[in-house]
Amino acid sequence: MKQALRSTSVNWTVYIILCSDNSLYTGITNNLSRRLRQHCDSQGAKYFRGRQPVKVVYAEDGHSRSSASKREFAIKHLKHAEKLLLISSDVNKIKSYFSEV
Repeated sequence: MKQALRSTSVNWTVYIILCSDNSLYTGITNNLSRRLRQHCDSQGAKYFRGRQPVKVVYAEDGHSRSSASKREFAIKHLKHAEKLLLISSDVNKIKSYFSEV
């Protein structure tokens, strides 16, 4: 029963991090604060070897694990300019996570 509840849970977030080289890293997590700490502590993705995370610039929540993975895939295939438009859109929930942004 617990397995069925986990697979339908909608607490996954798709996020974009602005990196020190001005690139945009896209990922998913069920705990954005923890995941950002991992990236900053070099415990996250290999992508951050040679570049540093600057700040989270985009968050889209309310996903299941499956829908978050699909959305991450779609965002990763956007052009840089399209990602910038997404970051400035109303879909971005980042202010609900970090009030200073």
